[in-house]
Amino acid sequence: MFEQFKDLNLTVMELPVEVIEDKPIYSGFLRELPFVTGEGNSRVEMYRMLMEQYQEYVERQQIEESTEEITSSLLSVDQLLKYYDGEVFDGFEIDLDK
Repeated sequence: MFEQFKDLNLTVMELPVEVIEDKPIYSGFLRELPFVTGEGNSRVEMYRMLMEQYQEYVERQQIEESTEEITSSLLSVDQLLKYYDGEVFDGFEIDLDK
């Protein structure tokens, strides 16, 4: 489990162990993505949660990228001009005769 993060060039930052109701709580986050956090009653459980959170993050990123590509290609000329208010982009031409 620990090697997976190393292979992905991610650094796990482990926080001090807390004891709640006589049970240890391990927690940590990814240094490169501090919003990816995990905690558990063991280090293995914490690392498992971190990996799950990281995989969800990667999936969301892939979905957002594919959505951006699809929606921009579906804009009509009128919609494109509406959004960009008539700005002229390098290499952008519209043949209005078609």
